[in-house]
Amino acid sequence: MPTMLAVLVYLAAMGVPVFLLYRFHSQPWYWHLLAVCAAVAMGLVPIPPRFQTAACDLLFGSVCVALLIWGAGGLIVYRTHHHRHA
Repeated sequence: MPTMLAVLVYLAAMGVPVFLLYRFHSQPWYWHLLAVCAAVAMGLVPIPPRFQTAACDLLFGSVCVALLIWGAGGLIVYRTHHHRHA
């Protein structure tokens, strides 16, 4: 697998969640916590031998990175919605 393809896929896996957080702002905190838990679970579950290919590693890795960035980013920038009265 070309190195440039892996770099582009992981850059996209980092860029898409950052764009979604910028465009749609943070969602309720529990969705972001669930995304972080799903990313950690995906990272810790052993991959079956028949799925141990470069393409599968790239797919699982990019999904894990995307979920982790979206989840952690949403928890870091999470704000409660307080309205100021003028």
